[in-house]
Amino acid sequence: MIREEVKGAKGRYVFEKDGHEAEMTYSVVSDALRIVDHTGVPETMRGTGAGKTLVEHLVADARAKGFKIVPLCPFVNAQRAKHPEWADVFNV
Repeated sequence: MIREEVKGAKGRYVFEKDGHEAEMTYSVVSDALRIVDHTGVPETMRGTGAGKTLVEHLVADARAKGFKIVPLCPFVNAQRAKHPEWADVFNV
């Protein structure tokens, strides 16, 4: 399950599994733009697809809510490059 936490202009998506949390953090520039700056996956979740699951959720959320993503996070940027079908939500 992924939940979103927002406090002012900062937010994060959290993927929790078996008592461990992976996260992706972002800054809200406007209703139309978010800058994703970090994806953190603990060692216990590495290799499980947790990071990609967070990016897929981000892309779906961007489409549903109508915002674009600036991928400052190297992991998110690498996933963007692997998935040209997500180009509609990225601002690069």
